[in-house]
Amino acid sequence: MADPKVDPNERDAGVVDEIVGYATSTPPRSFFLFAGAGSGKTRTLVAVLRKLTGIGQGNAQEQPQPGADDPAAKFARELRARAQTIRVITYTKNAALVITGRLGNNDLTQVATIHSFCWDLVSGFDDDIREALLALNTLALDKARVAAAGRKNGATDKDKVTIAELEAKANALTTPLLFTYSPDRKRYGEGALSHSQVLTVASWLLKQKPTLRSILRDQHPVILIDESQDTMKSILDSLLEVVAEDPSRLMLGLLGDHRQRIYLDGHADLPNIVPPAWATPKLEMNHRSQRRIVDLINEIWDSDLDGRTQSKKAVHQHPRDEKSAGIVRIFIGNTSSAPEDKLRREGLCELAMQAVTGVAEWQPGSLGHKVLALEHALVARRGDFLEAFEALSLLDPDSVRPDANSEATGPTAVQMLLREMMNLADCIKDGGGPSDFAVTEVLHRYGRLQQLPEDGEARLQQLKAYQRAVDDFTKVCANPTATVREVLAPILQGGLFEPDKRLVAAFNDTNPPPLAPKPRQPETTENRLARGWHDLLASPWVQLRRFKMYLSGNSHLATHQVVKGSEFDHVMVVMDDEDAAGSLFAYDRLFGAHLGDSDVKNVDEGKETSIDRTLRLIYVTCSRAKESLALVLWARDVTQALAYAEKSKWFKPGEVQAVPD
Repeated sequence: MADPKVDPNERDAGVVDEIVGYATSTPPRSFFLFAGAGSGKTRTLVAVLRKLTGIGQGNAQEQPQPGADDPAAKFARELRARAQTIRVITYTKNAALVITGRLGNNDLTQVATIHSFCWDLVSGFDDDIREALLALNTLALDKARVAAAGRKNGATDKDKVTIAELEAKANALTTPLLFTYSPDRKRYGEGALSHSQVLTVASWLLKQKPTLRSILRDQHPVILIDESQDTMKSILDSLLEVVAEDPSRLMLGLLGDHRQRIYLDGHADLPNIVPPAWATPKLEMNHRSQRRIVDLINEIWDSDLDGRTQSKKAVHQHPRDEKSAGIVRIFIGNTSSAPEDKLRREGLCELAMQAVTGVAEWQPGSLGHKVLALEHALVARRGDFLEAFEALSLLDPDSVRPDANSEATGPTAVQMLLREMMNLADCIKDGGGPSDFAVTEVLHRYGRLQQLPEDGEARLQQLKAYQRAVDDFTKVCANPTATVREVLAPILQGGLFEPDKRLVAAFNDTNPPPLAPKPRQPETTENRLARGWHDLLASPWVQLRRFKMYLSGNSHLATHQVVKGSEFDHVMVVMDDEDAAGSLFAYDRLFGAHLGDSDVKNVDEGKETSIDRTLRLIYVTCSRAKESLALVLWARDVTQALAYAEKSKWFKPGEVQAVPD
């Protein structure tokens, strides 16, 4: 590792060679790489892969050629001779694409998501998959029976339903099946495995089947897991056992930062489960953020807070020498303010940041800065598409929440609204009619011109119907208050696109919607869908346009969780426990609010608290910012929160302010 006194920006130089040495030594040495926010983890990983394989290291004429006895060159020759590859496991599909994009064509490396890796491992072993599913189902059934038997008043109806479903599942699994799985789309029917089933099955089989463990070691002598802090506990535990069984045949490398664990199925304290014999290299640099922001995230993690149970163990980060500036502000206001007032005053916070930074990117609504809210509904309110979002959530809640893979596309039944009609709306010129060329391209894209009648007269009439539909659609879109129903009407009337039957049925349904259920009361699927369709068709069309932009990742808004791994020049983090109405996170408690009863109990039992979870989340959100950062806290006790923030080591004089009124 380079001497930071010589070049402070190169304090991590040598880490790549260090890791290459672990893989090429005899026996190999597994490791956990501490890689904090903005530390260049992906760059380090790619450099390691290039050295270990000798592939993709730039212009061969400019690179020193390794000798025949070079450990890395020998390692690459042995990989090829044994038809082995290095396995790289990522948490998201986007991360896999980034790594393969930087790595280039490298036949000695396989990069895939954790789900794809697990399916590659078990696919084709149908009898073993069935055995695993039966065993896991038996465990769930035994647990359900014990819970039902322990109730004072006997098993509840819910207990009986759960037990009956598990018994039926066990009976269904006795029939031989060919199991299928697709990481890119949902599959249904007999033998189709869900994402979670693939992980649990692979974990169970690795623990129970020595042959599978041997196959894994024979194929991949090196396995590197990116974002290991969020990797499912059971999978990570299984791989740790495979390594422990024969450390000379498999090197496991874990890369990550436990401070950025935001999903609850990862290990709560990853650094402390790493075996003592493993190496623990560190990346100490933060190449992303200005010094003021790096100092803040260091202070956040080093905090002594009531209710904190997680260890402070971490790598203290250093900014690049030239990144000596940075601006941080926290604005605190009363959470009892009306939602509309909060939105207005958050806009004033943005203007305050524009004034202090002198950059136009802080203009409210500008794509030049990112606004992060805790939940999707809060983002929808701030993005002014709440009605459309809530309606779509009733139709299919899982499809309307952007995730780290950017795979959410909205409910299947409304794809014509979100694809064809959105593309058609994009053809409309500002203040004018649609571009004929652009409209023709959209119709070609969705096969509408290819399906025109062969007969000349019928063909002409259909084209005229298309033209009327486009003209009427354009006129309706010009009305800023037009509803989805009004915009959809000319499309259906002219047969411009092929709609989903469910969309057509909802459009033709003139019955009033069912009443919403009372809080905590169950609702039939039929009623929920009926309400969703009614509310969607009554929603402003412009809201659906904004929702589409949000879903595609092109909005200036996002949730706290989705942006992990991303970076932005300017960031505003909105912290509002009251509006979020959840119990997992509690930003107010980071600024002096009293702990809840469950937190007090968890502290006594040494369990994770809302303080732990929230501390990690604020670390993640703050570390996304490169140049400037604004925190907006809506607190129950503004005076107390302001005083607490003033005394906190997190903020410097002048950085703590009341939300402008």
